Amino acid sequence: MAGLACGLCCSLCVGLYLAEVRGEVDEARADALARYGGEQIEVCVATRDLAPGEVVDGSAVATKLWVADLLPDGAVTEPGRIVGQRLGSSVIKGEVLSTRRTEAQESDLSVPAGLAAVSVPAQAVQAVGGSVEPGMAVDVYATGPVSTTKLVEGALVLASSASGEGSAANAWVTLAVAPERVQEIVAAAQNLELYFALPAAAAPATGAAEEGASASGAAELADGAPATPETADVAAAPSPETASAAESEASAEAAIPEAEVAR
Repeated sequence: MAGLACGLCCSLCVGLYLAEVRGEVDEARADALARYGGEQIEVCVATRDLAPGEVVDGSAVATKLWVADLLPDGAVTEPGRIVGQRLGSSVIKGEVLSTRRTEAQESDLSVPAGLAAVSVPAQAVQAVGGSVEPGMAVDVYATGPVSTTKLVEGALVLASSASGEGSAANAWVTLAVAPERVQEIVAAAQNLELYFALPAAAAPATGAAEEGASASGAAELADGAPATPETADVAAAPSPETASAAESEASAEAAIPEAEVAR
């Protein structure tokens, strides 16, 4: 009997404590609602990050109570009003979905004449660790279970969301390519993994190499053949006719003083 009485007493104390805690929570909630508008409305929020141009599906939408005075303009209250719509700007996870997000935004892409813009999925690790930025020229490789091939060489990057911090599954890179390559690139993006690489810069020639090349070129122009040590020695040695003429000239100069003495 004593144990039963103690158990009932403990249950009563726990019940009173829970009632007090619930009352405090309700009071705090009422104060917050009174401060921020009071009325709550069930609205649609994003369950994950959404990219511009993405079509909203049912898995990306959830409903949640929200303070009415804190809702953005055009807040969506029914999933049917946003599911199937294409977004004109990005949406972050937990954000209240608004019809204004489905409005098309003015494009700031500058596509060179004669080229087409195409966006392909790319994680940060595929985009040189997120270093790929607009204005860069990149090589695009398509890799699969069996082989890897260079798909595009020197493609101009127009835009990218694959930043160093971004790891969302919907990261992308927009390229400027020839129109006839668009279908091939889209098919590769659907069936293979695409990786972006920055082309290697050409190594500058050293001064010694340039001088050697100049000397070699001059020798080839002069003799019609590459310069070698043997040909250099032959070129430096005088011909027999030149040597005989030089000796005759020296003898004539030596004979002049003797003639003057005899005279």
